[in-house]
Amino acid sequence: MNRIDRIAAILIQLQSHSLVKAQQISERFNISIRTVYRDIRTLEEAGIPIIGNPGIGYSLAEGFKLSPLMFTQKEALSFLIAEKLVHELTDSNSNEHYKSGIEKIRSVMRFADKNMLETMEKCMSVLDTYKSSTYKPDILLLILQSIYQKRIIEISYLGSNAVSVSERKIEAV
Repeated sequence: MNRIDRIAAILIQLQSHSLVKAQQISERFNISIRTVYRDIRTLEEAGIPIIGNPGIGYSLAEGFKLSPLMFTQKEALSFLIAEKLVHELTDSNSNEHYKSGIEKIRSVMRFADKNMLETMEKCMSVLDTYKSSTYKPDILLLILQSIYQKRIIEISYLGSNAVSVSERKIEAV
């Protein structure tokens, strides 16, 4: 990856997270910490309002937004795959939120990428998955909420012999 692409990717990483440590940037791009500091300084000199210091981490000033991003065709296709999976495997509420978000992403895509997605969408589907009568599509959302809220959840499931029911209490670490 050349320096310009890396600096643009660092800017995207800063916009995607509330705080990014120099070590995270260093590991992601396989560069030295000193190079991270130089790249951050380059962004600052370009007028990007970066808050933070070496050793603590960096974030963008509140309210700063990048202009619309351009996605590669592979990234756009990945969004389409995710859209199909979300539609099949989650509850209607999560599906609606995802649709809203993906529409915003599509709004900044190049015309050619939008056409590619529309063509591919007609050719792609997710096979129906087996769902027992006890399947609840909102379970994923409940699990994610329990992880965020650091709550223990209890899960009941059929054992490998499909006869005995096992129960487990799990907590996110």
